Amino acid sequence: MATPGAGTVLWILVTLTTCLSSLLYLTGSDITCPVACVTGLIVLVSSLLLWRLRQRDDGTGRRVCVLVLGDIGRSPRMQYHALSLSKHGYNVTFVGFLDTKPHQDVLRQEKIKIVPIAEVKGVRVGPKILTYVTKVIVQFLQLLHVLLRMELQSHILMQNPPGLPSMAVAWLVCVLRGSRFIIDWHNYGYTIMALSHGQRHPVVRLAKWYEHLFGPLATHNLCVTKAMKDDLQKNWGIKATTLYDRPASIFREAPLTLQHQLFMRLAKTYPEFQYKDEDFSILLKALEEYEGFIKGGASLPSLVCVITGKGPQKEHYRKLIDCLHLEHVKICTPWLEAEDYPVLLGSADLGVCLHKSSSGLDLPMKVVDMFGCCLPVCAIQFSCLQELVKHEENGLIFRDSQELAEQLKALLSQFPNSDGTLGLFRRNLRTNRGERWSDNWDQNVLPLITSCSTTKQR
Repeated sequence: MATPGAGTVLWILVTLTTCLSSLLYLTGSDITCPVACVTGLIVLVSSLLLWRLRQRDDGTGRRVCVLVLGDIGRSPRMQYHALSLSKHGYNVTFVGFLDTKPHQDVLRQEKIKIVPIAEVKGVRVGPKILTYVTKVIVQFLQLLHVLLRMELQSHILMQNPPGLPSMAVAWLVCVLRGSRFIIDWHNYGYTIMALSHGQRHPVVRLAKWYEHLFGPLATHNLCVTKAMKDDLQKNWGIKATTLYDRPASIFREAPLTLQHQLFMRLAKTYPEFQYKDEDFSILLKALEEYEGFIKGGASLPSLVCVITGKGPQKEHYRKLIDCLHLEHVKICTPWLEAEDYPVLLGSADLGVCLHKSSSGLDLPMKVVDMFGCCLPVCAIQFSCLQELVKHEENGLIFRDSQELAEQLKALLSQFPNSDGTLGLFRRNLRTNRGERWSDNWDQNVLPLITSCSTTKQR
């Protein structure tokens, strides 16, 4: 849907003024003249403000705002958007929280300017709904202030979720300033809220209505899977372009020297890295069963399992890990710098993904990164996962901890022999690498940006 132009907005103001004056005149009101003067003055001031907000210069067509109402450092897809835009000569204003350091490529790129915003907490007293409402209102005003003060952008490209209130703010700013509005749908916000509140909770139903209201107002929509594209078209009336997550060039198999440097550096903080057998795993029950296989006489390698990230349940898992007392499985939970994460994936022998989509329509970015490093995975089953993980071709799909434990046993029973199933999966990944993010972006997103810019210039 196209963003209304300045003429359209001005026409609406003039029409409203004319209708009000006519109504007062027909009713014989004595206040027709004062009201007409006041409303005329309002129209004049509004027109001047709109003209100022929409004032373009030679660089407007080459400026894009990338917006994420979350931590920029933990938003790899939006960082890739920013890098792709800058590669094609666009000046990017990157707006979001700056809790963790973004990738060095983003920090070094002169055409990317990061504008940090603070995460709003809301009122801490009273009922939870008051905290939530005040948080949304203050965040709305903060975002509105930031987006209106920056130089006029040709596009605002925002991530959803989270989209409350950023979706409404971005749309409003695009209307006021004549910019194009692009939403990149990673999932549905209301489905994530439903995990903790339930589908019928009033806040969840309000969030669903909100996304249904503002989603169709975007100029263009991107999404992460074909399943989501079909759902947006069928249930939302939104025509979206599927932009699959693809690994950036930094994700590749790590040479032995890089592996050694990384493990020596991590070993200073995490003693588990003093061992050289490595593996990724997160499902603790499966690891206990794996430990049982070894104690029962199975010829299996010991494991070093790295649980990455810093989600809200990290401390909970640490306490569970401390209670396991495993002899043949070492587990650590480091927080890695953006530059170390690809090297760690490129050094591993197997990846495990426990991502379950709240909507069943998005795909785990971590698996995309693993495949970029030619790292086979075991991933938990959910609908549309087959768009990425091909069972018994580039990995295995499991449904519970017992099935995962059996898969670990089967895949690692021949380790480190490369002729086994694990080696076959890795060879398949090397053969079918597919396109990288940059090629995928150039093919699917760049035409949307350039076509809009060409239309504006006309």
